[in-house]
Amino acid sequence: MYNSDLPTRAELPTTGQLLRSTVIAIVIAVALLVTVVLPSEYAIDPTGIGRVLGLTQMGEIKMSLAREAEMDRASDAARGASVETAVTAPASPAGPASPAGSKTDETRVTLKPGEGTEVKVEMAKGARVRYEWSTAGGPVNHNTHADGPGGVSHLYGKANGVDRDSGELVAPFDGHHGWFWRNRTDGDVSVTLKTSGEYKAVKRMK
Repeated sequence: MYNSDLPTRAELPTTGQLLRSTVIAIVIAVALLVTVVLPSEYAIDPTGIGRVLGLTQMGEIKMSLAREAEMDRASDAARGASVETAVTAPASPAGPASPAGSKTDETRVTLKPGEGTEVKVEMAKGARVRYEWSTAGGPVNHNTHADGPGGVSHLYGKANGVDRDSGELVAPFDGHHGWFWRNRTDGDVSVTLKTSGEYKAVKRMK
């Protein structure tokens, strides 16, 4: 009925051979875990081999992206499930206007690779602020938003990989209104922000 013969007892692997094969497989798995998986996934490189192969740098980028995503989720949760969006009005090529009695400021920040920061102005409901910012050294990811009492929030706009933006903010409520930038390049990037309008002060939040 069967065309093949069953192996004899002598042909079967011994317990010692099976144990040795198992130990070898475990050693190989541990070696791959330490030299490949941990550096490339979690930026953990106890042997230094991962950095030589470029795997640790890959893991550092993944961990940085994961931390940023977690921060974004926490920020979105704090701001509420629904966020109102609006399109900012374009500013004149000459830069922000300076109406009589308004404040005018210029703020500069420098971001290292992977670093993010936030600058905001304190505004009353209905106040207007014209702004213009640009970068030197590379593009940034940004969003323009506002936070008010009781957790109320407002998103004016956002974009990735840009080197400038301009427009006018009209405050929908009392609070802090402004800009968040993150440097995703391999070098330092400086951001110059010019603001003009009805606000109390410019503050670097973080």
